[in-house]
Amino acid sequence: MELFLVLAIFLLAAGGLALGLAFGRDPVQTSCGGAAKCGRACEVCPNRIAAMEEEA
Repeated sequence: MELFLVLAIFLLAAGGLALGLAFGRDPVQTSCGGAAKCGRACEVCPNRIAAMEEEA
């Protein structure tokens, strides 16, 4: 029974994300906060690399 409850919760969450995309919202984005704990996350961050390329 618990398995069905967990599955239903995950399906509702995925369905909510899909509905947001269907109605024109932006996709879900991650933050750099979790990656910053890895040490050199800012060196390889695609947002930072793109910003540096725009400045050059």
